[in-house]
Amino acid sequence: MNFSFAKKAALFSLLGLMLTGAPAHGLSATFASPIRRDLINGHAQQALNLISSALAENPRDAEALELRCRVLLQERHWNQAAESCQAAATQAPDSSSVHYWLGRAYGEQARRAPRLTAFMLARKLHAQFEKAIALDPSNVAAYDALGEFYVEAPAIAGGGIAKALALKGRLQALSPARAHALAAEIAESEKNYPLAEQECKAQIASSHHPPEAWMDLAGFYRRRGEMDAMVSAIQKGIALDKDHDLAMVDGARLLIQTGRNLPEAARWLQEYLASSHQSEDAPAFAVHAELARLLEQMGETPAAQQQMAQVEMLAPGYKPRS
Repeated sequence: MNFSFAKKAALFSLLGLMLTGAPAHGLSATFASPIRRDLINGHAQQALNLISSALAENPRDAEALELRCRVLLQERHWNQAAESCQAAATQAPDSSSVHYWLGRAYGEQARRAPRLTAFMLARKLHAQFEKAIALDPSNVAAYDALGEFYVEAPAIAGGGIAKALALKGRLQALSPARAHALAAEIAESEKNYPLAEQECKAQIASSHHPPEAWMDLAGFYRRRGEMDAMVSAIQKGIALDKDHDLAMVDGARLLIQTGRNLPEAARWLQEYLASSHQSEDAPAFAVHAELARLLEQMGETPAAQQQMAQVEMLAPGYKPRS
């Protein structure tokens, strides 16, 4: 089985910092603010050092355990991330945020697990996303991840299109754009490609952040093999992305994956790294690593080495190809 929740959850990484159901044991402001800033900016080692100091004072601090889980997810240490989120859930069983991130960790483990283990993990992540929603019915990130699970997972693991359709109805009141995105996923899974494209365009029209919605449409075109339409959608989204945020990374990745306009992709990654609107789900060290690979591919070895030096400084524990 192949479960991938990072893409959609990326749209809500900032929301994840503010989910209701706060942990019973919370960090002091001395620790919390800089850790959250490092999490968004991709300063993984700094964040882990601060988290270690907080846990030395209180090993049962659920907020610190959750944040450690999230940094470890960024660094692709899937098993350690799950363990940290499990510990956080033990300390804060009523935290929607903790259960959401634990579901994310189980999803990453499932993507790499043998079939039987993946099946067991699928049932676990399903339960975590449902619990996150039960604890906070406004947790859009959890709805989004659960909807993707319903579309992708077989019925025996808890998935199913009927469940996805029911969830779409509930999501509509919270976020029409995300409801359209889920509708597009459902239509694509049923090979109703005209409807999927229509829903992607409706997502753009109703989105509070159209650049990222344009990237979803571009991704749809890529899967359909419509490369010119993909590039056009990317360009339209980038033109709207005045903040140089996550949409730039997603657009660059699509170009890199299809071998198109590589110098432009490199420029977008550089602009993202220079911006003040970075995302937890595209941490700076990971983007530096992507840029290094791209520059090496383009024959710019010294520049690539400079990028890898940034990776080592920000996140020496990063596992980029795991």
